Amino acid sequence: MNNWTGIGRLTKDPEVRYTSESQMAICRFTMAIDDGYGEKKRTNFIPVIVFGKQAESCEKYLAKGRMVAVEGKIQTGSYEKQDGTKAYTTDVVANRVQFIDYGKKDGENANQDVPKGFEAVDEIDLPF
Repeated sequence: MNNWTGIGRLTKDPEVRYTSESQMAICRFTMAIDDGYGEKKRTNFIPVIVFGKQAESCEKYLAKGRMVAVEGKIQTGSYEKQDGTKAYTTDVVANRVQFIDYGKKDGENANQDVPKGFEAVDEIDLPF
C-alpha cells in the first residue's frame, strides 16, 4: 500500500505549469514538516505535485507560510544531470490538498474571508 499523509507549511509560493497538449495544470510546492522536539527537533522538506483543477486552486489560494494537509502517494524517479550523473527524486503526488490557512494571494490575510452566515471568532474568546 502506498499512502502518505502530512501537515506542514509551504516553504515558498507554489509553481504552476501547464502541459502542452491538454493544458492540464501541474502544481509543485515544498512543505516543511517538523519532527521531534527540543534538541532532537528537525524539519523535513517534502516536495509535492498536484494535478488538474486542484493544482489551479493551490495556485490561487496558497502562498509561502500557509499550512496545508496533503494526502497522496510516494513516487520515485530519476534523471540525468548536465554533468552526466544520475539524480534520484522522491515526491508526494497529491490526491487531496486541504487548505488549513487559506485566502487569496493578493495580500489578504489567511482565513480573512468568513463564509456568509458565519461570524469570525477570536480564539482567545473560546471557552475551551
